[in-house]
Amino acid sequence: MFRRPLEFLNSLLSQGDLIEIRLGPQRAWMGCHPELVHRMLRDTRTFDKGGPQYERPRALMGDGVVTCPHTEHRRQHRLLQPTFRPAGVAAQTDVMAEEAAALCRDWRTGQEVDVSAATLGLTTRLISRLLLSDSLTPAAADEVRNCLAAIMRGPFVRMIVPVDALFRLPTPADRRYRRAVERVRELIDAAIAERRRGTPRDDPLGLLLLAAEAGDGGAPVTDREVHDQLVSLLLTGSESPSMCLASTFSLLAQHPEVERRLHAEVDTVLAGRLPGVDDLPRLVYTRSVLTETLRHSPPGWFFTRVTTRETELAGRRLPRGTTVLYSPYLLHHDPASFPEPERFLSERWLEGEAAVGPHGALIPFAAGIRKCIGDLFSMAEMTVALATVAGRWRLRHPAGRVAAPRPGATLGPRALTMICASRTDAPDGTAPHAAALTPGAAPTASGVEKTRRDGDNGVHHT
Repeated sequence: MFRRPLEFLNSLLSQGDLIEIRLGPQRAWMGCHPELVHRMLRDTRTFDKGGPQYERPRALMGDGVVTCPHTEHRRQHRLLQPTFRPAGVAAQTDVMAEEAAALCRDWRTGQEVDVSAATLGLTTRLISRLLLSDSLTPAAADEVRNCLAAIMRGPFVRMIVPVDALFRLPTPADRRYRRAVERVRELIDAAIAERRRGTPRDDPLGLLLLAAEAGDGGAPVTDREVHDQLVSLLLTGSESPSMCLASTFSLLAQHPEVERRLHAEVDTVLAGRLPGVDDLPRLVYTRSVLTETLRHSPPGWFFTRVTTRETELAGRRLPRGTTVLYSPYLLHHDPASFPEPERFLSERWLEGEAAVGPHGALIPFAAGIRKCIGDLFSMAEMTVALATVAGRWRLRHPAGRVAAPRPGATLGPRALTMICASRTDAPDGTAPHAAALTPGAAPTASGVEKTRRDGDNGVHHT
């Protein structure tokens, strides 16, 4: 499990629906059937967030909406939900397109690009603009990106080894991790202090500060909670979509037929301009490519829960305090749910809702009341980014073997270097208007409504 975790997970599919795994002196149970996993995700009172995967990140994220226990989740979710509703996501589409265009504006044919760093920079800027408006300077946003890269580079073993003493050793990697954690906290504290001195803004930071001043129905929002929420959303809202985008570019380079079909759709729908909110429902194949990436290489690939009371699962009695594991990667690679699971087949998502597999096996954003609060935002930003880059560029792997995705806190390529080729120079992939990308139409009432309908009917495909 430590040396080859993806192979190990795939090997469990033939062993049963609920499997005991020994982790050093402890034991855990892995749910290997989507019905069991959905039961865990729906019953958050019994299967609460916990285990090493959540206990250790709390040093960074505190008890924000991502890591908080069940008892705190409803109140925190209600505070933050307005930002991530369809209308709020639609209002951010032009910002997404502007940042995506800036990402690739200075690329040159033949240039080697650090795609992992580029996508992380993009998603960090977008989530910081959403959460904090302009409270983080460009330099501070870049520093946050570098810190997040250091934090998330931590090995998979940190998530699962039950011996805390191993991670108190002053190794170079541990020192880098701790410095990055401290610096992120300092940068967020500075942004909060700057906002308190400035003009109120209608963004999550503004909502949290307003709730801190007014109280929240007798449960005041503390300064620590304001901080924890921002760090939680910044970390999870930048890392996972950046990993998905990097994986998508890597997979497209390995599957030229999928890439050609993607380019054809982007050229037809956008005709050289930047995507706007009205274009999102029309970028059907673009979303299918992203959804297949989320199935094939889900950034959130491994999770832990802890039972809060004695319960039964798959005929097994689990005492209170039992660690229960589940893996979207395992479920997404089960041939009973997704035939030919190792193949990258974007067409499987053109079949409608039935394509999610038996029992809702596709869960890249989890499920139930603790489903990712930013799923619509993430799918929109990734769709906009992919369409924008694909409208102008083709990315190729350098000669040699393509490195497999690296499992860590998330799954994806962490040092992906690719070579740029302008599509205007390619005889088989001309983008007729790519050199004159212009912003799409501003969001309209009808566009917001289209996004809402699309979000309800498959933007996130969960």
